[in-house]
Amino acid sequence: MVTCFALLLQNRAQELADYEKLPDQVRNSVEGLRRDGFEEPSPLFRCLVAEPTDGCGQGDGPALIGFALCYMTYSTWKGRALYMEDLYVMPQYRGKGVGSQLLAAVAEMCLSLGCCHLQFSVLDWNSPAISFYHSRGAKDLTQAEGWHMFRVLPEDLHQMISARPKPGTTEP
Repeated sequence: MVTCFALLLQNRAQELADYEKLPDQVRNSVEGLRRDGFEEPSPLFRCLVAEPTDGCGQGDGPALIGFALCYMTYSTWKGRALYMEDLYVMPQYRGKGVGSQLLAAVAEMCLSLGCCHLQFSVLDWNSPAISFYHSRGAKDLTQAEGWHMFRVLPEDLHQMISARPKPGTTEP
């Protein structure tokens, strides 16, 4: 059952990547999702799911029409925080309250875990998502506080390591 769920989750994640115009970016596997979310002694993520209430299923297995994937993070200034990596609802279920229900469940989880805030990213062209989050009280930190999010890929991590100053030297 866990493998079936991980497969459904991967399928929805690929749909999200397709929607976000990043179809070739999904590199995680069903095995990776299963291991990291369901087999670790301390799972690396939490996943809330939405199933259809209209009686429609997705083949022989359980249906998964949407999901919110989150993980704990930490702020040295404020303490525990929750990061929402993805919130996705299949197109035919959008506008029916599924996304709002998932987001409310994430908010409840955030508060129950004693988190100082919920944080997430949205692509700048995704105006439907930006409007959705704004209408529910989310603040765009790039606009409000000037924060920018950065990512460092493995090849750049290697470059960082090799560029590390030797002990006793100063940086240029």
